[in-house]
Parts: sequence; structure tokens; C-alpha cells
Amino acid sequence: MVIYRLPRGESLVYPPSHCPNCDHPIAWWENIPLISFLILRGRCRGCGLPISPRYPLVELAAGLLLIGCYLSYGVSIRLLWSGLLTLSLLPVFFIDLSHQIIPDEIDLPGIGAGLLLSHWTTGLLHSIMGTLLGGGGFLILGFTVSRILKKKALGGGDVKLMAMVGAFLGPIGVLITAFVGALLGAVLGTFWLRLSGRGRDTPIPFGPFLVIGTYIALFWGQEITRWYLHSS
Repeated sequence: MVIYRLPRGESLVYPPSHCPNCDHPIAWWENIPLISFLILRGRCRGCGLPISPRYPLVELAAGLLLIGCYLSYGVSIRLLWSGLLTLSLLPVFFIDLSHQIIPDEIDLPGIGAGLLLSHWTTGLLHSIMGTLLGGGGFLILGFTVSRILKKKALGGGDVKLMAMVGAFLGPIGVLITAFVGALLGAVLGTFWLRLSGRGRDTPIPFGPFLVIGTYIALFWGQEITRWYLHSS
């Protein structure tokens, strides 16, 4: 619902869940993650049109991410912290992929939530440093690259997204996220351009790669840091 409504400027509260094709009101038993999709055989009960496979995909991803948070942090304040971050990034991934925007309604409150929860997680100082490094660093990077290439390199949404990542994960998390995101963007972006036959001037959303980088930094950041320090 967030992925569908937010970029269209629609309310997340009203009207209640309904089919976007026929406006059929969705009953509670039609709204059970994954199970309802199987019961309905992937079709709307009102108009019979296929339900987008994105719905069960997002539901499955959300469940797996929360399981990963539980396995990593157990029942603790860090479970709330990590769950809030992972579920907030999930709509960012799909919205930026489809519309090439990252809504302020997600990243700006996310910055505040990361700073607020930092007392029990990364520590307030690390959270502030991460916010400044993520937001400020990407702002400077985007401005510099834009001047060199004579075109817009990074959007404001990417800058605020990285500030949010920094508020949650601190400066080390920002560095891991940026490195992984840039690496994936370069490799997969180049592969997609060649596969689609499009030119290098084709805009490619960077947000999804940063989201994947954030997940890696969240779940495996400590292992990556220890490996790097040991190898160096």
C-alpha cells in the first residue's frame, strides 16, 4: 500500500485497502500476507484480474527481513531498531525503482528515528557523525560529480536516504553502504544498459543499490569491518 499510494500523493489511511482496478473493498481475510494471495489464486475477488506479483514479493521480503533482524539481535531494542530500518527501506527500493523518487515521508522521519534510538544502539555521537557523513558526504559528492559531468549525478532523495542510513548505522555503516551501493550500481547498471540496448545517458535509480548496501551493512557490517581490519 505504501509503495503504491505514497508516490501518487494518496492517503495511507483512507480509503481502506481496495483493488486498484475495480475498487473492490478488501476483506480482512483477503489481506493476510502471502496466504491470501494463494487463497485467491493471485486474482482479485471482485474483478478477477491478476494481482500484481509485487504484493507477495514485498510480503515475503518483509517477513524474511524481520526474521533476519530477530536472528541477528534477538528480542531487544535493537530488534525494533533494525526492523524499523529494514521495513522503511523496502518501499524506498520499489518506489525509486518505479518512479525514481525517494519520498521525504520516509527518509526525514527515518533520520529522526535513527537519532532517537541511537541511545540504545550505536550511540548518539556515532549517529550524529553518521548523519553528517551520509548526508553531507553525498551532498558534496553529488555536487562535485555534477560539476565534472555537467549533469545531475545524485538526487536529493539519495542524500537524505544516506543521512537516514548514517543516523541508524553510524559512519562505518555509511561507508559500507556507499561502497556496496556504488559497486552494485556500476556492475548491475552497466549490465542492464547493455542488455536493454540503452545509452549511458539513461538515468538509473541509485536508491535500490543503496538499500541493498544498507541491508548488507546492517546484517554483516561487523564481519566486514573485522575482515577489513584483519586483512589490512
